Amino acid sequence: VQLQAFGGGLVQAGGSLKLSCEFSARTFVDYVVGWFRQSPGNEREFVAAVAPISGGGSTYYGDAVKGRFTISRDNTRNTEYLQMNSLKPEDTAVYYCAATRGGDLFYHRAYPYWGQGTQVTVSS
Repeated sequence: VQLQAFGGGLVQAGGSLKLSCEFSARTFVDYVVGWFRQSPGNEREFVAAVAPISGGGSTYYGDAVKGRFTISRDNTRNTEYLQMNSLKPEDTAVYYCAATRGGDLFYHRAYPYWGQGTQVTVSS
């Protein structure tokens, strides 16, 4: 299973970015897919996750991004997305996509599969 993230960049505070993550396995539909972020000196932080359709396709968000970020998945393209609006300087981090078949979806160690990370920088 391989994941590849795209879409990071530099944006001004208040702006938007959309990240995408392509998933190699044809069993994409069976995985919880999510996003985490990490800035220097900090733990990897949960951003968002979306359950498989078999699990109702529910979405989950970290408190820091609720109401500003939206996670989605396109099972026909084996791709997940993270739409980030109203970006703040504190959103600056490397963003990682990840996938798991189970476990605590809010905890990064529950995810065995990771993308390479994409840098998001929000200027003030």
